[in-house]
Amino acid sequence: MAREAQPALSAGRCFSAPSQLPRPPCCLPPRNRRSCPACAWSGPTESIWQSTKRGPAHPSSCCTAFRGWRSRGAQIPALATAGHRVIVPDLRGYGRSKTPTAVEDYDVVHLTADLVGLLDALGIEEAVFMGHDWGGLLAWQMALLHGERVAGVIGVNTPHIPHWMLWLHPDLVKAALQNGQTFAADPMADPISQMRRVYSPDMYVLLFQDSRMADEAMDKNPRGALRNAYRKGLMTFAEWDRLPPRVANMKYYGRPPPESLPGKDVLNVQELDFYARHFQRTGFTPAINWYRNLSRNWRVALGVNQTVRVPSMMVSAVHDVVLRPSMTNGMDAHVPDLEKHIVADCWHWTPEEKPEELNRLVISWLTRRFPSR
Repeated sequence: MAREAQPALSAGRCFSAPSQLPRPPCCLPPRNRRSCPACAWSGPTESIWQSTKRGPAHPSSCCTAFRGWRSRGAQIPALATAGHRVIVPDLRGYGRSKTPTAVEDYDVVHLTADLVGLLDALGIEEAVFMGHDWGGLLAWQMALLHGERVAGVIGVNTPHIPHWMLWLHPDLVKAALQNGQTFAADPMADPISQMRRVYSPDMYVLLFQDSRMADEAMDKNPRGALRNAYRKGLMTFAEWDRLPPRVANMKYYGRPPPESLPGKDVLNVQELDFYARHFQRTGFTPAINWYRNLSRNWRVALGVNQTVRVPSMMVSAVHDVVLRPSMTNGMDAHVPDLEKHIVADCWHWTPEEKPEELNRLVISWLTRRFPSR
């Protein structure tokens, strides 16, 4: 699955290939290190789950944000039973992994270097990366920045939108614009600066940039914050688009959760308690710091070809109001080898809401694209 190297730009320096991006210290504990330049210290990703089975061709590595491996409980045994080696880390700032204090320690260079270091420590040359939400963003970025280590990508809900223009996609922007307003995103301009022209300052991504209000509100009640975030059975995106622009500005965080929550719970009591305990330890700032690096990530991407050159599958949820299925239209231009699916009767949390359907799609794709050798 070798790829032609593409030029990269980061922090004002030019690099001739993604493999020459600055490689910050990775997060593996000392006992797992090998002679890997990315594993120079004991950093964040030290909580790792592995299946004991070995796949016939390539391992499948599930890299997921806003949850640890516990909520992948339906995917792990299914993939392992199908013969795949499954590696599921708590990513930087999550679960039992460490939580650096500097915001820039959560940029895409650090996050992808963590996963490269993980592969090195486990003696794996390349893997299929599967991720949901921010884990999906990270899986696509692995293919761009470290393509020589990526055999394939499975994006769950999260499409590949080049140059970090995800929140500026026309299908999201149109709901937030006042009548008569128009907007076209410029991939060569900072996405945060552009988002300020479209959204209210209370829009969650912008709120994260400007203050610690959301961190503090969520830290006061981790269990309530998580229960408020993990919802299903909500309005569809068609209903969302009929809301007035001031409501469609995605003002999700920064306030105490309401007493009566819409829709239905995604997590059961045991899962909710498990995550609440971990966020009581870490707080929400490390997770939110991923968002605080969007401008820095955009600068890194300026010099990187945005074409994903490995076999890929995109799984969308029909009712996800932010990561909409329509946002995958045109993805083929940047992901030439792409298979797309839409899961019915599903909102944002596809792995939890529709585990059997997701497992069926993933195992079928892996079997067809990476048959036994």
